[in-house]
Amino acid sequence: MSDAILLGIDHGYAAMKTVHTTFPSGLVVYDHPPYSLENVLEYQGKFYVVGSGRQPLQKDKTATERYYLLTLAAIARELELRQANRTAAVTLAAGLPLTSFGRDREAFRAYLLRDSQSVAFRFSGRQFCITVSDVLLFPQGYSAVLTQPELLEEPSVILADIGGWTVDLMRIDHRIPSAATCRSLELGVIRCLERAEEQVRQKLGLSLSPAQIESVLRDEPSGMDEQARSIILAVADDYVQQLFSAIAETGLNLRAMPSVFLGGGAGLLKRHVAGGAALCRPFLLDDVSLNARGFERLAARMSERVKDAETP
Repeated sequence: MSDAILLGIDHGYAAMKTVHTTFPSGLVVYDHPPYSLENVLEYQGKFYVVGSGRQPLQKDKTATERYYLLTLAAIARELELRQANRTAAVTLAAGLPLTSFGRDREAFRAYLLRDSQSVAFRFSGRQFCITVSDVLLFPQGYSAVLTQPELLEEPSVILADIGGWTVDLMRIDHRIPSAATCRSLELGVIRCLERAEEQVRQKLGLSLSPAQIESVLRDEPSGMDEQARSIILAVADDYVQQLFSAIAETGLNLRAMPSVFLGGGAGLLKRHVAGGAALCRPFLLDDVSLNARGFERLAARMSERVKDAETP
């Protein structure tokens, strides 16, 4: 791994995240070049517009080539932002939910590794030749918490990783995940966005885009109709209460111990989650790249331990 560039990638259902960039997990394929090559992946004679459109939930990320293509795009973006060579060997540090980690680990590793064969492609009109030399996998959510020293001093914490399609839950006791408490709820933040969009359409006859709704949830300035804004915020409050109830139904007590909320949903719902009266002590980690950072940090530590073990 010492000769390869270490890249952390969080393969989310709604968005792909690296340490320095994030983009929606959407792909639109063309047989011919589209009007612009910006954010276009050219691979094996096809043209893929990356980050366009919302994709259906794909529980098995190895079932199609979509996540492999998104991985190539994420690698290209991250290399460009690091001003690295476009011909490079990379070690991928990625993750899976703890609920399926043992079951899916080997298949996902092989899916990304591709026998370490070099792959040539173009992204945004620029040529890349990449060799994935190794793939290291870690539990998502848990890896992010390990980057927060103050949380590691707590005897027990509840972790809720709020993604686009799912919310992954676990309790961590003395820095160790409690496997019996791991759950994955299909209650991701896309449910909230779709519900808000429908409520505004029914009550006001307005068709809002997801970007407009997300802007309201982030409390960003805009020319949004005030009635629409009020509806969106009310839907978000209801969604958070539904989420709290669903967490409680799994047996995790939000009033008994600190609760850590992270992922893209935590950033969008920050004001709603933070005001939850049912919470003992909420921690909101709204850096959407936190899982990718955690994967990279853990992989780097593993590399250091290997070097120390090999030193005479």
